[in-house]
This record gives sequence, structure tokens and C-alpha cells, in this order.
Amino acid sequence: MEDMPGMMSSDKMEELASASGSAFDEMFLSMMIEHHEGAIEMAQTEQADGENPGAVDLAQTIEKTQAFEIETMKELLAS
Repeated sequence: MEDMPGMMSSDKMEELASASGSAFDEMFLSMMIEHHEGAIEMAQTEQADGENPGAVDLAQTIEKTQAFEIETMKELLAS
């Protein structure tokens, strides 16, 4: 699964597990932003290449909601 866009490596997950406090929070948010960006990439591919209208509609929703969540996480990182 690490070949999927935005998936974290085992090493990164271990690094996150050993972090605490604000270091954990910052690492978690940064990793989740990357994860959401991967979801957007896959959703855009589905929108461009998908044949099932329901899956294309879902991909549009995923892109919109994940983009909103990325902005929220970036705001949290900046605060």
C-alpha cells in the first residue's frame, strides 16, 4: 500500500508513534496533509478516467472535502 499516493511508510509511522506533544501534533498534521493530497490525486484520476458515474461523483466529493480538510490542517499548523 505504500505505493499509493499519500501513504506513509512503516518508518514514518514508527517515527510518529515515538513522538509526543506538539512534535506529534505537527508530524500528524503534516502526514495527514500528504495523505489527503494523495487522495485528491487518486480522485482526480477517477474523474478523468472513470467510467462509473457513481464513482466519478464520489471522486468529486472526495476532492472537495479533502481540499477543505487540507486547508483546515494548514491553519492548525500555522497556529
